[in-house]
Amino acid sequence: MKTKAAIAQILKDEGVEFLSCFPSNPMIDACAAIDIRPIVARSERVVVNIADGFSRVAGDGRIGVCAMQEGAGIENAVAGVAQAYADSVPVLVLPAFWGHDQTDITHFNAIATLDRVTKWSAQVNSPDRAPELMRRAFTALRTGRPGPVLIEIPKDVAEQELTRDFTYAPVAKHRTGPDPADVSVAISMLCKARRPVLLAGHGIHYAEAWAELRELAEILSIPVVTTMAGKSTFPENHPLSLGVAGLTTTAMAWEFLRSADVILAVGTSMTKWWMFPPIPPNCRIIQCTIDERDLNKDHAIAHAVLGDAKLVLHALAVEAEATMGKVQSPSRDDVPAEIAAHRTRWLKEWMPKLASDETPINPYRLMWDLNQTLDKANTIITHDSGNPRDQLAPFYQSEAPHGYVGWGHSTQLGFSTGLGIGLKLARPKATVINVLGDAGFGMSGFDLETAVRAQVGTVTVLLNNGLMGNYEQFIPIAIERYDAKRLTGDYTKIADGLGAYAERVTSPGEIVGALTRAIEVSRDGRPALLEVITREETAFSMYY
Repeated sequence: MKTKAAIAQILKDEGVEFLSCFPSNPMIDACAAIDIRPIVARSERVVVNIADGFSRVAGDGRIGVCAMQEGAGIENAVAGVAQAYADSVPVLVLPAFWGHDQTDITHFNAIATLDRVTKWSAQVNSPDRAPELMRRAFTALRTGRPGPVLIEIPKDVAEQELTRDFTYAPVAKHRTGPDPADVSVAISMLCKARRPVLLAGHGIHYAEAWAELRELAEILSIPVVTTMAGKSTFPENHPLSLGVAGLTTTAMAWEFLRSADVILAVGTSMTKWWMFPPIPPNCRIIQCTIDERDLNKDHAIAHAVLGDAKLVLHALAVEAEATMGKVQSPSRDDVPAEIAAHRTRWLKEWMPKLASDETPINPYRLMWDLNQTLDKANTIITHDSGNPRDQLAPFYQSEAPHGYVGWGHSTQLGFSTGLGIGLKLARPKATVINVLGDAGFGMSGFDLETAVRAQVGTVTVLLNNGLMGNYEQFIPIAIERYDAKRLTGDYTKIADGLGAYAERVTSPGEIVGALTRAIEVSRDGRPALLEVITREETAFSMYY
């Protein structure tokens, strides 16, 4: 058996059903020969983005796998791998290489270059090592902190024969549990806290710990706020939900975070940067993470519980049940009413924009109509970076796990196009919507044709205000002298030319009808694009 055939068979044994790819790579034909479907995108970056989206929501240990050619191919893919690493997404990247005897020649060295943005990387330097390296790859992908893994396949080695037969058993996922003593201390701190807040990150998604998160919050009556990547880990129609705290946030999240005396952070690295909310200076932090490198990294913590989020939350809930009534805790009976009051005041403040009838359309009207119209039990919505993210995140109320796929440790324009294709491949019966701006479409819009060709029915909602938002503070002279902020384009014509269903929306009353038609078309495997003509909106739900 040739090396490439052995690797393809291992992928098949591991449950891989498709390979997002860009020629040339020996794995494409090897996979196609055993009915692993190749999905050829328009760029290598999007190839990785597709695998990324698949891994985020597929569940059951299924992993997105992508392949590209040596040199220019993996060079183009670097941004996609970096995005997956930033958001801790398990993606298997299989770049080709000229030949294993050329490793020391001054070609682009994928392993050395991507070492800082992969969890583990290696080269298949002999045929008989292929099964061993693939086993290690899937172990790294399914165990511990998620992240991309890179296995480089030299073209000469791919064509060589294994010298011995091999057997391969799919790799299981293994979880690490918490120290009971740490769990006991954490619950004692939470029971004594006056204003505790539970901060949920996207580690809860990977652990599939949604039920455990809700159970603990209800036992202790602790309000829950999520990071943007953690949004949809907790139902935002729940009385204890504070919504999201990212660059933009809800008023509820802001009010409770700034007065918190204890924060229980679960499944989040708590990385301090502009997309993460500030922590009150006198607040004590209990951090629950699978990776010890997160502890005391950007925030001094008072206590830690190491382990898989599902096992940690379950242990905390069991300890909380046993502890309740044995210690005197401040009453939290009024927490749901306080949250509801903040939500009412916040929505009242924003309703003039959310229900606006102005034209060009206010983007908040679009976000509100999406929130009111979509079947949230059967919809996955995501977004691009920039204004679409900042406007959607606080006002879209997610109610089901993975109903909203947030990201943000890297903020690449155009990411949502490939992400949406991957999400739809993982959940073909769901309505998948990606919201992006005209600048984002310029980065990856031609991969709408990838969705057309692959019959992947995504719905792209494009906000076209003819501008690059949020850049005026960085290039004021260029904008004033050369109009450097302005964009042009008729994206409906582009989408139609690529074979997608396309519709332009110019008045607020058209939004719901157009959205309904686009979703209906997407059910038959045809992607749709709605170009919504919007005004520039400079107001954001920011409190810090």
